[in-house]
Amino acid sequence: QLQLVESGGGLVQPGGSLRLSCAASGFTLDYYASGWFRQAPGKEREAVLCISSSGGLTNYADSVKGRFTISRDNAKNTVYLLMNNLKPEDTAVYYCAASVARRCHDAPHLTDFGSWGQGTQVTVSS
Repeated sequence: QLQLVESGGGLVQPGGSLRLSCAASGFTLDYYASGWFRQAPGKEREAVLCISSSGGLTNYADSVKGRFTISRDNAKNTVYLLMNNLKPEDTAVYYCAASVARRCHDAPHLTDFGSWGQGTQVTVSS
């Protein structure tokens, strides 16, 4: 059974940091492109960052450049999202997902990601 489980969300003050984890089971995460997405209240789900099977990175959201980083630990079959200098506008439910494609550039749409986690809430507020 293919499964992705996110963890690490919570309440953080503006300027703070969080690291989200996404543990995969039932498949080998580094065979595929995987990414982090977020959905704020009343908004559509948006792509944030993606990591290809090769380790190449793709940033989809200009608003997180220089603040968010995606990484993967192949031994742990886990992908991470490190978020620094968090802002209130980063408040959202964060999801990880895996694509059947190996490269992020071959998965330009949310529908190209077939396996999704349940999401973890990130709230940035003072």
